[in-house]
Amino acid sequence: MANPELISFLENLLTPERKILYDKVLAQRTNHFTVATEDVYQLHNTSAVIRSCDVFGVQNIHVIEERNRRKIDREIAMGAQKWVSLNRHHSSKECVAHLRKQGYQVVATMPHGTASNLADFDISKPSAIFFGTEKNGLSEEILNEADEYLQIPMVGFTDSLNISVSAAIILQQITQRLRRSEVKWELSENQKNEIKFEWLGKSFKNLPQLIKRFHDNV
Repeated sequence: MANPELISFLENLLTPERKILYDKVLAQRTNHFTVATEDVYQLHNTSAVIRSCDVFGVQNIHVIEERNRRKIDREIAMGAQKWVSLNRHHSSKECVAHLRKQGYQVVATMPHGTASNLADFDISKPSAIFFGTEKNGLSEEILNEADEYLQIPMVGFTDSLNISVSAAIILQQITQRLRRSEVKWELSENQKNEIKFEWLGKSFKNLPQLIKRFHDNV
């Protein structure tokens, strides 16, 4: 657990505007929904999904790199990787087990089949939304493990969307509905402190020296 007194010490080194911004953003963050990408080949797509998570207040993203191991493109993510918690997994099985242990249902996105329409998706359950590769979609392993299936309704000649576009549409819709609902979606105070400490750690290049100064003065 992050030390509240240490957090307060570090916060006082921020500008007042930055401190207010941290609290404002944290008030809108949620772990009720999380996102998982499975072996996405195009690097900029994973980076764009990270950016969408930040924009729509989803704190955690899970990246499965079973076959395609790549570094997150910082330029595409536009700094969002500093503010979203990135969780890496070496296999789909490991990721699913981890998320189920945290109480999430597994939701597989797919363009066809008998998937639920986005407008009908039940937002009350903590859900991990899975997105697959650009060419083949999600693996059979994820599809077989899924508790729910979700699709974006499309009425044109084109019957699929880029993964980053799909993620943005789905996250915008479900987070907007979530914040209008009576579901308790907000972070706990402990969760806020943990995330704030993580953010503060990325805000100061001399963090070890600052922590030492804090402990020397306690």
